[in-house]
Amino acid sequence: MRDTRLARMMHVLVHMHLLGGTETSETIAKMLNTNPVVVRRTMGLLKAKGLVGSIGGRSGGWRLEKPADAVTVRDVQEALHDRSVFHIAISGDHPNCPVERTVNQLLQHAMAKAEATLLEQFGHVTVAELASAARGLG
Repeated sequence: MRDTRLARMMHVLVHMHLLGGTETSETIAKMLNTNPVVVRRTMGLLKAKGLVGSIGGRSGGWRLEKPADAVTVRDVQEALHDRSVFHIAISGDHPNCPVERTVNQLLQHAMAKAEATLLEQFGHVTVAELASAARGLG
């Protein structure tokens, strides 16, 4: 199953930045065609990392806690996931087999290098940059 939370939350954060205010869970849910409970749960992960905050009451909602040029794709990725970006599992069927161990070591090394490269790239892209690029496409 594919995990689309990173793309969806980046979408939301860019809109929040462009709109310049707060957005309710209901509004975000409509934007993402999902349930407000899912939005609250997911935004809660971002809140725990200090990326967004929430304001209660009639004019409340979710807002960016940091300037848009200080929030990177990597920040959001790390808030959403506590595991590797890649979900390729190694084999454990034959732990004493030197071939399986060799294959697993190669896969683990390659995935670690690929993940480090990907996260480095994510660290160079901010919500503000994505907003600027989106304005250019509009």
